[in-house]
Amino acid sequence: MPITDLLRRNAELKGQDIAIVEINPRVENGTFISWRDYEDGPSYPDGARRRETTWGHMDRQANRVANFCLSRGIGRGGKAAMLMTNALEWFPIYFGILRSGAMVVPLNYRNTRAEIQCCLELTRCDALFLGHEFAEYIHGLDESAPSVKHLVFVGRGRPDGAVNYHAATREENPGAPGVTISDEDAAAIYFTSGTTGMPKAILQNHASILSVCLTEQRNHGQTEDDVFLCLAPLFHTGAMMHWLGSLLSCSGAVLLRDARPESILSAVSDEGVTVAFMLVPWVQDILQAVGLGSLRFEDYRLGQWRLMHIGAQPVPPELVMRWREHFPDQAYDTNYGLSEAMGPGCVHLGIENTRKVGAIGRAGLGWQTKIVGDDALPVRRGAIGELLVKGPGVMKCYYNDPEATAASLRDGWLFTGDMGYEDEEGFIYLVDRKKDVIISGGENIYPIQIEDHIRQLDCVKDVAVIGANDPRLVEVPVAIVSLKEGRECSTEEMEAHCETLPRYKRPRRFIFDEVPRNPTGKIEKTVLRTKYRGINIGVESKV
Repeated sequence: MPITDLLRRNAELKGQDIAIVEINPRVENGTFISWRDYEDGPSYPDGARRRETTWGHMDRQANRVANFCLSRGIGRGGKAAMLMTNALEWFPIYFGILRSGAMVVPLNYRNTRAEIQCCLELTRCDALFLGHEFAEYIHGLDESAPSVKHLVFVGRGRPDGAVNYHAATREENPGAPGVTISDEDAAAIYFTSGTTGMPKAILQNHASILSVCLTEQRNHGQTEDDVFLCLAPLFHTGAMMHWLGSLLSCSGAVLLRDARPESILSAVSDEGVTVAFMLVPWVQDILQAVGLGSLRFEDYRLGQWRLMHIGAQPVPPELVMRWREHFPDQAYDTNYGLSEAMGPGCVHLGIENTRKVGAIGRAGLGWQTKIVGDDALPVRRGAIGELLVKGPGVMKCYYNDPEATAASLRDGWLFTGDMGYEDEEGFIYLVDRKKDVIISGGENIYPIQIEDHIRQLDCVKDVAVIGANDPRLVEVPVAIVSLKEGRECSTEEMEAHCETLPRYKRPRRFIFDEVPRNPTGKIEKTVLRTKYRGINIGVESKV
């Protein structure tokens, strides 16, 4: 059953219930806009601080999008891309493209213009739904991505060469398009985050996406009474797929367009949020604000907040322990996943396993895991190897890239590129990305282990460890450290703290700088390697 059927079911059962609330705290003195105000109303509600839509309205609007696509010849076998920030319009556009039988292609708006145009050309998209923030991308698109014949502008006005989304879909039939979709039909092309080069295109079918609905609802137990907080960008599987638990349970969600600590807590308090998916930097920022006294938990209504879960990157155990000091009765969970496995849940800690914080968990619903060596054979329990996963959400292939597909997908097993080990209870711990392993004097060094150690210092906000060239040892570890606001720390203090590490794991230099993370919270180590290429290990860093 495609997820588009779940939207129709929700509309039939609870058509008048609020499905999504969009909040933009950065709009001062903004208006409140209900779905009734723009069912056939203004082209775009500029200046809205809070908007909402119902299941019924979302369903009808998705049908309008589907019928719009079909009237332009975009259906089965076709592809329509989305280049948009988080907004209410995201959901009916996503579902509408799927209902037409076409494939939806969410694009990372943080990518460079060249990367975005490369993605469009690689997938040969027929249409592009373009958010008003990216109007300049229209210029030169016909030369760089000639396959895009239809530009749909989601915003006020209509730039040359595009049609206005609200005006165009308002004229379409709100009834079901009548396209039959099977579970095995191609549904979506997602892109890797491009941390090792140009993004790779990942093809998924409808069955894969539905499997995430089941996994997410099983893992986090959403009911119709829950309210889910979504902050992460919807172009990424880690955000959209967590929301699918709300779709399956027919429960509400809040789309928050601001990740400042006070905005997060205000949204949880004002909208009655019960479940929130967070990234490590947001949790760090909240705890830092509380530590500085600029934020007080007691000023907000947080008693209904039953679950906080983190994914998308390794989670420092110390961070979770600090959080639970403030929320001892709140459930916590870790979800591991990757876009090639349709996002979160292929490995899952479980709220009942908080004692194992630091592990990513065990195989999720319907999934299998194993840890293998370079020969692709299982290693002994406790030994470090590459994590492989197999299950209902594994990609069909890297789109139009058989060589990359063959390297990553063998006999149904996905080679994740993540290095880890399994403990005596079967819980998996990650030690680093395979490509990030530092080989120093023949010894393998896993940066995450050093990063977790340095994070134990109270002055540290974030840290990344990379390898630097060394004429004798080939590579040695270097730590880039971001300090908490108003805090100081010297190189000598860092060195003293790291003396408990084995000598070969101790960073040879500490650099005090910001640690860059991408929209899904992953450290951008390629950025750091480029920035500090040719670093002189013998020169002292500055505080």
